[in-house]
Amino acid sequence: MVKSKFKEEVISYLMVIVGSALFAIGDVMFVNPYLMAPGGTYGLSNVLNTVWPWKISLYAICMDIPLLLIGTWILGPKFGVKTVVSTILIFAFTFIIESTWGYNPLIHDGEILTSRIEGVSMVPVPHDGGFFVPDYFLNTVLAGLIYGVAIGLIFRSGATSGGSDIISMIIHKYTRISLGTLVMIVDSIIALSTLLAFKDIRLPIYSVVLIFIEGKVIDLVVDGMKSYKTVYIVTDKVEEIRSFILNDLNRGGTCLTGVGLYHGCERKMIYVTLERADFVKLRSNLRKLDPEAFVNVINSSEIMGQGFKQLPTE
Repeated sequence: MVKSKFKEEVISYLMVIVGSALFAIGDVMFVNPYLMAPGGTYGLSNVLNTVWPWKISLYAICMDIPLLLIGTWILGPKFGVKTVVSTILIFAFTFIIESTWGYNPLIHDGEILTSRIEGVSMVPVPHDGGFFVPDYFLNTVLAGLIYGVAIGLIFRSGATSGGSDIISMIIHKYTRISLGTLVMIVDSIIALSTLLAFKDIRLPIYSVVLIFIEGKVIDLVVDGMKSYKTVYIVTDKVEEIRSFILNDLNRGGTCLTGVGLYHGCERKMIYVTLERADFVKLRSNLRKLDPEAFVNVINSSEIMGQGFKQLPTE
């Protein structure tokens, strides 16, 4: 038991380390050279870094530390040790990369040149003096994938990204606005700051696309590739459907008894959670098993317990 818990902690901190390193790579090599700001304190730091030259990492840590302190004071110690570790590691990795690599883009069309080519749309390398032909689409997709994997690993370890999310949490405490809505509002405001700073409508659009890709990848990393369906079946053919679930799908379930509101008659309802492939088999056979069945299908993001993922130890 102790060894198992120690192994879990080691793995979770490895995820924090890898996630923090990937986040720094995505920010310095993909996001900053293209003048994008996909939310968070590092998104705002990218804008500030371009307008008033100073290291991204220094801008971000100057915002993150006060936000962590204010968040702990107002919300309580919700963030935990791993969030503090993640904040420090992202700062350290970002500082090292921008000090050694600079702000050169990893994705660009052709070589980085010392002067502009007449008639060709080019982007200046921040604080370098060089120019490159951008590939906005490819860069945005790759940046979204890297950010998504990075933040997904940090979330999966039990840490949070901290930063601007804390602002959303504080506002959420004193308003009825949902946390998800507030995060979107805060990140969108930061993304729009690129339009005010650089007067280029493409930058906030690509920033929002990056945020969208990042969110989808985060869900995949945190929840996994498997998709589950929770199915409620009100039926008079309980034994036929029960036999199909047990013998053909090799799954379990629960049979519940209820009372219909209209007629007041007792009805049986089967409750079962299935992986997508098994759900497709059940759906294709339900008409044959009971054409009069009433079926409600719900998407389930995470299933824990016997036959699925183990319950967490804490």
